[in-house]
Amino acid sequence: MVHDYRTSSVPTNVKHICLVEDQADIRAFLVQVIELETHHHVDAVATGSEALHVAKEVRPQLFILDYSLPGMSGIELYDQLQTIEEVANTPTIMVSAQLPTQEIAKRHIIGLPKPFDLITILDMIEGLLA
Repeated sequence: MVHDYRTSSVPTNVKHICLVEDQADIRAFLVQVIELETHHHVDAVATGSEALHVAKEVRPQLFILDYSLPGMSGIELYDQLQTIEEVANTPTIMVSAQLPTQEIAKRHIIGLPKPFDLITILDMIEGLLA
């Protein structure tokens, strides 16, 4: 289920974050927290294929990827995102209870172990989008 990735209703100074999380409750919670605590818009999806569509249509300024996704891992999704010229250099945070540290280090992805503190992710978001 796609949260809402239409750009026409979002002011132009707001940055887009593409959140990819297959667990609906976690996804909804993160959208609520990020949109309440920052001025950014979250385009939230559950699968890698939905994220690829959002990447092409919206061109987010930040990706937050769960590592364990249905159909493809967060690493596989990241690699596919790198083939889309418009988002190839977009900062990415990967979250997981078991982060693949060597894989994310090779790709210069920021790793955030689950469970994480909300202040930590909000600070990361603000730092990356400043």
